[in-house]
Formats: sequence, C-alpha cells, structure tokens
Amino acid sequence: MADTTTPALSTGKRASTKAANRRAILQAGRQVFARIGYEATTVRDIIRETDLAAGTFYNYFKSKEEVFQAIAEDSTHRFRDRLADVRATAQSLEDYMEHAYRAYFGFIARDNEAAIASGAPHIALIGVRVDTPEMQAVAQEIRADLEHVLSRQGTTPAVDTEYLAAAAIGIAREMGDYMLKRRPVDVEGATCFACTLLLSGLKALGRPD
Repeated sequence: MADTTTPALSTGKRASTKAANRRAILQAGRQVFARIGYEATTVRDIIRETDLAAGTFYNYFKSKEEVFQAIAEDSTHRFRDRLADVRATAQSLEDYMEHAYRAYFGFIARDNEAAIASGAPHIALIGVRVDTPEMQAVAQEIRADLEHVLSRQGTTPAVDTEYLAAAAIGIAREMGDYMLKRRPVDVEGATCFACTLLLSGLKALGRPD
C-alpha cells in the first residue's frame, strides 16, 4: 500500500519527535546531575535515564557539558518570560524587587520539585546560571528595569544601577541555592528576606524615600 502521509504531516511528526527527544535528554540530565552531581555524571548515566539509544543522544548533544549548558539556557529562557510579566506590572522599585524575587524563588522551587521530593543532594547545580550569554542579557534587562522604575518615581538612584543589578542578581542566586536545601522550601520567606536586605542597603546608602 502506498504511503499516503503528506510531506507536511511527515515533517511535523519528525519535528515533534525531535523536540520530544531533546526534552527527554534534558529532563534526564537534570535528574542525574541533581542526584549524583555534575562531576560524577557521564553521558552513559544520562542515556540510561531515557528510553533512547546512545546514537540518538549524540544526534542532539556531543557531551554532558552541552547538556548542562542547554539545561541552564532553557531555565534562563523560561524565567525571562516571568520577568517580563513582572516588568509589565511593577509600579515602584519596591514592587519590582518583591515580584522579581518571588518569581525567581518560585520558579526554581517548581523546577526542582522532583529533585527535592527524592532528596537529591545536588539540586543547586541546576538553575539560572549567571555565566551564559542569555543570563548576561537578562542582567542588562534588570538594570534597565531598575532605571525605569526609579525614573518613573522621579527618583535619582544614589548608587550605580549596574552595581544594584549585580547585587540583586547575586542575592537571588546565592539565597536561591540555600533555599532549595532547606525544608520546607520557603519561597515567601526567601522573598521577604531578599527584599529587606536589598532595600535596607539602598536606604543606608542614602537613596531618598
């Protein structure tokens, strides 16, 4: 019997399969990295966590380093969407920081739910990394956001906004790693502490109220 599948349907199916395979590899990589750590992980460990053949894995990634990088980039891309929602609604610096921290801490908590539930000891390895081109772009967006909300308030910041953005990101990154290790994972507690720390520091530097 002749194959009646149209070229468009065939192409769509191949694309869907490729996307599913890539997701499976990234999910497997996330699980293995969280369970045994990045250094101990091998490509074979990641492949064993999937239903894919070794040859299929190498159609997508050449090494565990590429898998780790892809996980980090995927996380950053998805968090960037949430940050855009914060940007669209924030009315003040305080409002922006509170919603941005809550978005970040909530995001990494949800992303690591399975690892947390299984007691994986290396969950902090996987998150929004600061050393990728996409995260560097996010840092520039955050700096622009801070300048925008301060300008809208009619406030001239008393500190360099580049330092301010770096401090805000550093607090989020370090506190987020520790938050994931604590039980229960307290998104609201982390949000409150991070906001108080950053805004109190700004006040001490002389930022006008």
